Amino acid sequence: MPPTEGFDCDMYPDYLAMYYKRIFPYRQYFKWLSYGQDLRTCFQKREFCFTLANDVYVRFLSFKDQEEMETEIKRRCPHKIDIGAIYTHRPKDHKTVTFFSPKSKELVFDIDMTDYDEIRTCCSGAEICNKCWKYMTIAVKVLDLALRQDFGFKHILWVYSGRRGIHCWVCDASARMLSQPARSAVAEYLQLVKGGEDTTKKVSLPLKLHPSIKRAETIVKKYFSEVVLEEQDMLGTPERWKKFLKLIPDQGLQDTLDRLMQQCSNSSQRWNIIQSEVTKAINKGDKKSLRKNLLTEIILQYTYPRLDINVTKGLNHLLKSPFSIHPKTGRVCVCFNPQKAEEFDPTTVPLVSQLLDEINAYDGDKSENMEEYKKTSMKECMALFDSFLASLAKDNIIQKAEESDKRLEF
Repeated sequence: MPPTEGFDCDMYPDYLAMYYKRIFPYRQYFKWLSYGQDLRTCFQKREFCFTLANDVYVRFLSFKDQEEMETEIKRRCPHKIDIGAIYTHRPKDHKTVTFFSPKSKELVFDIDMTDYDEIRTCCSGAEICNKCWKYMTIAVKVLDLALRQDFGFKHILWVYSGRRGIHCWVCDASARMLSQPARSAVAEYLQLVKGGEDTTKKVSLPLKLHPSIKRAETIVKKYFSEVVLEEQDMLGTPERWKKFLKLIPDQGLQDTLDRLMQQCSNSSQRWNIIQSEVTKAINKGDKKSLRKNLLTEIILQYTYPRLDINVTKGLNHLLKSPFSIHPKTGRVCVCFNPQKAEEFDPTTVPLVSQLLDEINAYDGDKSENMEEYKKTSMKECMALFDSFLASLAKDNIIQKAEESDKRLEF
């Protein structure tokens, strides 16, 4: 994403002060993080981290209630807010207690576009565009279904990071109480693309595919041609197709395909030849290094979500808060609907300065007593968040009733 037009970095502190004073959704934010529980056991033991001017990090902040949280955010005007775990004691007291350890936290996932640099040609680093953002769309489609169908989670909040990635917050009570080993198991279950820059082939599948992999394959195949072959043109030059062909573990077949690639005019034609030649070689059975699922492995390597699983595994890991402002772009970390992930456009996410302009324009035409965010383009995001909170609150009430019934039985 190029430097954001309309965002004046020098004005950022002033924008933040007005945003925290007029727009930040304190009421809904507090409702989310308190989960309808006793504040002493939940919200008051939640860690917050503020990044202040000049990259000053202030960790282990905690607040007794919504009013204190709101007061401190307005007073300090953090350039970024991160959320941590719920601890055994109040985080602000962590230096005065003998035992201080994380107890619970949402199950979180962090997907960053920089991890896709080897399979995108349009952008690199912190840059994004509508072409490579489709990798994020695929990630949402794959992971949201897996979390719901394979693990039974219901309360899943998807949030744009404000710059080049997405975050997923799984907020079910069962997810929040997962131990670190259990979180690691979930992360590793969902991780197919493994290995760093020195690893050529990053996906290896068993002969019999797990239903979750079959489901993911069905999803990503809908995007492979458009995203990988057409828009990223991953077989469009000798350099690109030679890199692609290295995923085929037979030098003789690589050489044959390299010659055939030169006779084609585009990536789609080259992929058709690769599919045909690999399938023939596998069926012939004389190349033992060619696995039955090789083509599926290649497709998944170029499309499957690339997770930073350390974020998911760690109970004490911080993650940028929804409704925080990204200091590099000035964009709000808005939530979005996973069912409409293909419609989400990060380049149109509102700037903090834009929100303030929208309020001024609205107030110039009308005079109504309403929450300020409803006067801005953030209102759709907040409607989605309100719906998420209502569903979460309903389950919290049911859970409390079940716990009460169990106590009565004893």
